[in-house]
Amino acid sequence: MRFFILIISALTIYSCKTESVKTLDKGTYRAVLKVQDQQELPFIFEVKNDSLMTIFNAEEEIIVDEITYQNDSITIQLPVFEGYLIAKICENELLGSFVKPSLDRIIPFKASKNNVRFLPTNNTNINITGSWETIFSPNNKADSYIAKGIFNQKGTKVTGTFRTTTGDYRYLEGIMDGDSLKLSTFDGAHAFLFTAKATDSTLQGFFYSDNHWKEPFSAKLNNTYKLPKEDELTYIKKGYEYFDFSFPDTRGRVVSLSDAKFKDKVILIQIMGSWCPNCLDESKFLVQYLKDNPNKNIEVIALAFEVAKTRLSAYQKINRLKERVGIKYPILLAQYGNEANKHLAAQKLPMLNHVISYPTTIFMDKNKKVRKIHTGFNGPATGKKYLEFTKEFERFVDSLLNEQ
Repeated sequence: MRFFILIISALTIYSCKTESVKTLDKGTYRAVLKVQDQQELPFIFEVKNDSLMTIFNAEEEIIVDEITYQNDSITIQLPVFEGYLIAKICENELLGSFVKPSLDRIIPFKASKNNVRFLPTNNTNINITGSWETIFSPNNKADSYIAKGIFNQKGTKVTGTFRTTTGDYRYLEGIMDGDSLKLSTFDGAHAFLFTAKATDSTLQGFFYSDNHWKEPFSAKLNNTYKLPKEDELTYIKKGYEYFDFSFPDTRGRVVSLSDAKFKDKVILIQIMGSWCPNCLDESKFLVQYLKDNPNKNIEVIALAFEVAKTRLSAYQKINRLKERVGIKYPILLAQYGNEANKHLAAQKLPMLNHVISYPTTIFMDKNKKVRKIHTGFNGPATGKKYLEFTKEFERFVDSLLNEQ
């Protein structure tokens, strides 16, 4: 109750005199979320009509079709994920909040007509095109982790992403403003901002996530840099002969690998969550693969670790994901709570050495023997890496299908 009072209070700060329902005019808008250090996290969206808009992140286009109005207020429900924008419409300016209910998180939001993501003030003679050997939280051994920055710069415009051992940081878009790098993305689940001071061979900066997280990072240009192989990070522990589980589907029916439908099938087990953008990328890939290969002797099962306060809300989120993406394979509820705790996930799946990433995908042959475990998912934002993954996925699955 306190959370919803905060939302209402945030909206009542803004007042627009009206006695009729206002709707948003067509056009391109620049939106801004307020994060830590008074930084602004911008993104661009285009209003097609009063019930349809598109959010842009570099090459990514996110269609938004759940838009409602009440008097002078608008609610924009982002697709698949629970996050939504709620705001007052004041002369085609939006003033309100980005809300993530399960995390009790409210982030100030505003938008007005403009088609420029970042507003440059300086020219630059720095170009960061290439691959970057990156460390996040470099001075904290307990929290530090490695990544690979992949960037392309044309003039002052920069696009690309950071790949980590557990997935990528989405489609990033921004500018080089003098010696200052600024990149952002917004997809309804994650709102990321990266800022850094740059030279042609170094980056020193900060990573902001929503308004709750900030960490430093450093990077150096290294076009030969490679991350550890995704297939060598997670494995079955000694003493466990098989991978098995029993979890309920959204109808409450318990599903196990011992069920008859999985006999003599190649099986893919997707450890995921409906809140996870990298999991969404993988789910879309798997849906398309199964659609393109309807007669192959393969079953996919997803184990969902949900950020949800109740079992019912967890089921609702899973069903929303299935409906929006067209998922036909079963998604079982493995865990729900205030966070997708990886330590608790590992306890639910004790045969794994650890769960370090959502998603993690387990490949099993027709004899239910684990043949490979792929940690993380590098989605379309990673370009060449994603194409390499799709080819290797198809090759490996075909090899399992062709075994006697």
